[in-house]
Amino acid sequence: MHCDSPKNQPTQPANSGHALASIEAIRGQFPALARRHNGNPVAYFDGPGGTQVPRMVVEAMTDYLLHHNANTHWSYPTSAETDAAIASARQALADFFNASPSEVAFGNNMTTITFHLSRALGRQWGPGDEVVVTELDHQANVAPWRALARERGVTIRSVPFHVATGELIWDEFERTVTDKTRLVAIGAASNALGTVSPVCDAARLAHKHGALCCVDAVHYAAHQVIDVKALECDFLVCSPYKFYGPHAGVLYGRADVMAALDVPKLDPAPDTIPDRMETGTQNHEGIVGSGAAVEFIASLAPGATRRERLVRAMTALHARGDVLLARLWGGLSAIPGVQCYGPPPGRPRTPTVSFAVAGIPSAEVARALAREGVFASNGNFYATTVVQRLGHTRDGLMRAGCASYTTEQELDRLIEGVHRIAASGRSPG
Repeated sequence: MHCDSPKNQPTQPANSGHALASIEAIRGQFPALARRHNGNPVAYFDGPGGTQVPRMVVEAMTDYLLHHNANTHWSYPTSAETDAAIASARQALADFFNASPSEVAFGNNMTTITFHLSRALGRQWGPGDEVVVTELDHQANVAPWRALARERGVTIRSVPFHVATGELIWDEFERTVTDKTRLVAIGAASNALGTVSPVCDAARLAHKHGALCCVDAVHYAAHQVIDVKALECDFLVCSPYKFYGPHAGVLYGRADVMAALDVPKLDPAPDTIPDRMETGTQNHEGIVGSGAAVEFIASLAPGATRRERLVRAMTALHARGDVLLARLWGGLSAIPGVQCYGPPPGRPRTPTVSFAVAGIPSAEVARALAREGVFASNGNFYATTVVQRLGHTRDGLMRAGCASYTTEQELDRLIEGVHRIAASGRSPG
């Protein structure tokens, strides 16, 4: 079963009649790229944990705080300006999702939003009801649902993945989702392995059994076009700080489903969507910055509408990411003692590679790379089941992610650094 969603469509080349901004023009918008460490320019491969931020996003947030800062829905200019700024950002994220602004809610971060959503949904569930999660997922799309097992007696079932390929076992998915299922929680892409999962297929399977589908698109959002209509999901959550924005969280909720939620809220607060999902005073500057992050991505390609520009930019960035991934995977895999994990190039995935260097804990590898100005993350990335299944619970994994500002020269520096570290750590002979 295959859905007509962006991940199943052929990748369009970046120069297919729609020019993407040059890598030099993109890099020029990120002040952080001017940083040097131990005399070396810093190469940032920590994007899966949080990308660098372009100047226009910071300027939008600064302008709001300095000139428009107020609380909402009051009868004076700065309050009205705040209302307008939030509405503008909501429209930007709606364009990002291909949704309606009334289906976009903001929150502190994806984890908090998902706990809030699970509490609202769980109020109507109990013993005999089931939620399906996957072993590939970040704990933020697992723990909020597992909490319902303790609080409501809900049964949690987990779909395993192939250790060799890093991909979900679809036959197990089909067996696990039944008429007892109330929700399928699935990650669009693994933040640890880069695996892009068949979200639309999962949503259709959930709906076939009368269940809802919640998608964690935190890692996916920086790399591929999001279209909630094509994905056919009921909920989707993401984090703007993974796609060049500030630390915040965003929820897409299908209008009819969001309106029916038994959501925890204060009595005087609005009961209309999406306000009913936004508990308390929000992070206004973070919301403004989130909208600016979407506008940054849209600015990288031409088009008649923001949605058209977003699709063109993300499609071209995905194609560029595939080229970088092939270089990164090939270079690391050729190093004796280095093991790469996840789907190989050519499979549905993002340009994020987790790897291990034999005999050397990931923290030591990360520190050695950092001394050369190569910043990459290490550990379990809150994808604890993935790291456990791969046998790296104690020492963790290294993770290198490519972003819009990543160059081939930076990849070569990473590969050469890992080669030196691996060689120094190997036993003689």
